[in-house]
Amino acid sequence: MRKEKVSRASVFVCLFFLVFIFNGTASKAKSSAKNRPNILWIYIEDLSPWMGCYGYNTTTPTIDKLAQKGVLFETAFSPAPVCSATRSGVITGTMQTTFGLHQHRSSKTKEEAIYLPKNIKTIPELFKDNDYFTFCYNKEDYNFMYNREDLYSGKKGGHYKDVLNVERYDWDLVANQSKPWFGQLQLMGGKSTAKIEKPTPVNSVELLPYYPNHPVIKELTARHHDEVKIVDQELNLVLNYLQDKGLLENTIIYFFSDHGWNDAARHKQFCYEGGLHIPLIVKGFGRAAQTLPQQKRNDLVNLIDVSISSLAMAGIKAPKYMEGIDLFDKKFKEREFVIGARDRCDYTIDRIRSVRTKRYRYIKNFMPDKAYMQPQYRDHFPFFKALYEAYEKGEMNEVQARFMKKERPVEELYDLENDPHQINNLAADPQYASELDKHRKILNTWIKETGDKGEIKESEQHLQSVYNRWKKNKYKSPAKRAELDRLFYAPEYSFLKR
Repeated sequence: MRKEKVSRASVFVCLFFLVFIFNGTASKAKSSAKNRPNILWIYIEDLSPWMGCYGYNTTTPTIDKLAQKGVLFETAFSPAPVCSATRSGVITGTMQTTFGLHQHRSSKTKEEAIYLPKNIKTIPELFKDNDYFTFCYNKEDYNFMYNREDLYSGKKGGHYKDVLNVERYDWDLVANQSKPWFGQLQLMGGKSTAKIEKPTPVNSVELLPYYPNHPVIKELTARHHDEVKIVDQELNLVLNYLQDKGLLENTIIYFFSDHGWNDAARHKQFCYEGGLHIPLIVKGFGRAAQTLPQQKRNDLVNLIDVSISSLAMAGIKAPKYMEGIDLFDKKFKEREFVIGARDRCDYTIDRIRSVRTKRYRYIKNFMPDKAYMQPQYRDHFPFFKALYEAYEKGEMNEVQARFMKKERPVEELYDLENDPHQINNLAADPQYASELDKHRKILNTWIKETGDKGEIKESEQHLQSVYNRWKKNKYKSPAKRAELDRLFYAPEYSFLKR
């Protein structure tokens, strides 16, 4: 009887200590989870870094303050000059060409379906696996099939509007989380149609040298300065609102765009600086501010580095298949080059690869027989109409008319130190033969080592689906269908059923 009492007492004591230890461990885990920073990506559409902190004469006080107190990356680049390819790369932490996500607007139908390999997880999935609450307000636009609930805990925030109403998102759900959170908030940026109180005077803007002096082009150049100002105002609204909600107490914000200026030729969809150079600012708030130095950095950055850096800040180890690097690793080794890749954009078929090193940009046009200005959905945009008008009237100089020609060079090489606007192609200059060869080898090695899926032609089934999608849903009139058919005049597209 006495032994039984002793035994029960021993069991009670053991249970007491087990409960004590468990509660202590759980408490520490909970405390540790709370100490991990929140990560917020403020993801801007189609915005070039025409901001005060990047040396432009554009009034951007909120962005400039963010840069002044955070980390400003002066030479950050998108992996692609178009949204869905870039977003597919960033959300997987890989170049979009690695898993075949490089063709713009893929997986919109069952016929075009692309699935990630089973062992591949996206950035929000990795955050969820590590006890983070995840959400994405507005645009996603990934070129693969996915179940949204696998990526995001929160519901979709709907489509963004021109003047951001930050209050309409479910921030209370985020604020009431007992766990840290990872979120994506999208702003319209270069696609905004919002009005601005004091528009940029048209006569105050300096036209880029590869554009003719056309009133519409001047007006749209001024408008992009205004779009940057609108983003600055929206960012101010977002930061003030999140501050009031207590959501900046331990939060790291990544502010960046998916690629450059939307309206203009040579920018969006092309692998020049205008299409690939983006703003990137990282700033910690509250306790998280202590983890980030205030500095400007001019090392080469690929936007997929944001993915790996975000994981690292949360103490999450990036999978080996991810190709980005942690920009804040103490053992950080600067990139020697950044690759840019453009492939099919909607129904416009193309393949361009680019290598950006510190001083040079090299471009390889794999389809030189196709014009720069192939038929595309932006043909009816005022900017493009103005270009065609100026060209037909002979109002372009040699530099400006070059982009309107029916063929293009196989290779392009630009010395950005002396030619920031990439006017003088040095690929045929014997003095730059060694640089040309160096950059050519970098690209060829990268294609081979990463297994660039752009080497594989898109399937007939995919292309037929793309053609049908545009013909049925976008280009319903005979004139528009004729415009679409102009693209598919080449013999290699004879399989299309029109």
